[in-house]
Amino acid sequence: MLENCKNAQERWGGVSQIIDRWLQSRQALLVSFCQLSDHKEFSDNDKAAEGSVRILCQQLVDYVSAGHFEVYDQLIQEGQAFGDTEGLQQAKALYREIDGTTDVAVDFNDKYQETDDLSALAQDLSELGVALETRFAAEDRMIDTLHTAHKNQLA
Repeated sequence: MLENCKNAQERWGGVSQIIDRWLQSRQALLVSFCQLSDHKEFSDNDKAAEGSVRILCQQLVDYVSAGHFEVYDQLIQEGQAFGDTEGLQQAKALYREIDGTTDVAVDFNDKYQETDDLSALAQDLSELGVALETRFAAEDRMIDTLHTAHKNQLA
């Protein structure tokens, strides 16, 4: 039994580090988002704003990709390893909620990654902000459901 606990700690303790790095990238994304959102108007050929938008787009794509291709998989695997059927069911519903926000993030990136037309940026940032708020709340619930819930079993 002690060996099983040790193996669980070794196997799933690393998930905390993955989540920590991911949440740090979320914080950087939010800082960039807020700095850009502070502008009330954007003009064409505003090189500083264009650069900030491109940075935001890169952070957004990196963050969303890490969630879909690394973090969520780790959380699901952890839930499966602990036989957490209820948590996995909740995660499935949360994933659908998260997935809906992915389209908003991808659309934002596709629109602004290669353009200098910032005329609709304020409105698009507002829409992105709503999607990010929804996404972050669902991701936090998924972490609580599939990782934090098992912390005592790892100790």
